[in-house]
Amino acid sequence: MALSAAAAPAAEPLPRSIFKKFLVMLCSLLMSLYVFYCLADRCQTLPGPIIAAGAAASEEDEGGGGELLGGSAELPPWQAAAARRKRLLQRLKQRRRRQEAAPGAEEPAGGGGSRAGGSGGGAGTAGTLALLLGEGSKRLPQAIIIGVKKGGTRALLEFLRVHPDVRAVGAEPHFFDRNYERGLAWYRELMPRTLEGQITMEKTPSYFVTKEAPARISSMSKGTKLIVVVRDPVTRAISDYTQTLSKKPDPTFESLTFKNRTTGLIDTSWSAIQIGIYAKHLENWLLHFPIGQILFVSGERLIRDPAGELGRVQDFLGLKRIITDKHFYFNKTRVPCLKKAEGSSKPHCLGKTKGRTHPDIDQDVVQRLRDFYRPFNMKFMTGQDFGWD
Repeated sequence: MALSAAAAPAAEPLPRSIFKKFLVMLCSLLMSLYVFYCLADRCQTLPGPIIAAGAAASEEDEGGGGELLGGSAELPPWQAAAARRKRLLQRLKQRRRRQEAAPGAEEPAGGGGSRAGGSGGGAGTAGTLALLLGEGSKRLPQAIIIGVKKGGTRALLEFLRVHPDVRAVGAEPHFFDRNYERGLAWYRELMPRTLEGQITMEKTPSYFVTKEAPARISSMSKGTKLIVVVRDPVTRAISDYTQTLSKKPDPTFESLTFKNRTTGLIDTSWSAIQIGIYAKHLENWLLHFPIGQILFVSGERLIRDPAGELGRVQDFLGLKRIITDKHFYFNKTRVPCLKKAEGSSKPHCLGKTKGRTHPDIDQDVVQRLRDFYRPFNMKFMTGQDFGWD
């Protein structure tokens, strides 16, 4: 028997090639499981305060926000994350439906959030969280601030971004005047993601004086709402000159204003003068858009009474009047500041480049400019008196 057992052939080891293939397959399987786990659990990689903020907003709406964080503890992590995300988005939609059903309802006391600066905070926080979770889509703008340079366009956009239903590009795209050849797909990619019911906006003040811009915007969408912030053309020209002067020394304002100082002939080829001939530029826009689709905002009133002008803008855009007096205060120089800017809980005033001190201009030059602009101002038929004379 011992001799027989010794004679039995020994088991042959697996060939190295088969063993290597087995290891590769095992590693691939483990790697795939790890990647799947990471993707399914991506909600947990968001910072804790963001998830908590979303839970607080949902708890305010439904009285059950604790479930968002802890109610799915018994599920595997990836299933719990998906369940939390689904419940949060459902509550966001329910809140929006309730707001639409009762547009005059009072905002919850103390429910201010970072986006709305004190109004509609729950919806703003939940909406921001939904965007962070990859919801929404990039859309072409439904409203554009088309002008004018040094009229107050930056202030208007920053004020509007406080509204939870407004999403805007920060930098000026200059698509319809400088980058049109890049195409609408490129333009759309610049836009922020928006949820249903939100408005996408952008501002590029040079559009108002660009001859091709009206036809190009109309080609994109005939229903685009247009906003023009206008200011006393004389003050605007001086402000334009002041900005240029801060970057590089220029000839005097007087030498740039006149073709011939003796005859008093105004040089309309100078852009600072040309931009202020609002009636001439408006004619070009009215070839493509009805006057009712263009809102004219007073740059002077925007600084003096920001809440009043923002009320008109919100009505024009079809938005609920969320931005009110309680969002603003005036600093020592009487410049309006936001008590809470978008995405911040801190007060925010316009940058140091805004509100520069204008140089002293000869009053005779100022009066000649007022006389020059007066007939154009009278032709600037917008249905309101800006009080420039």
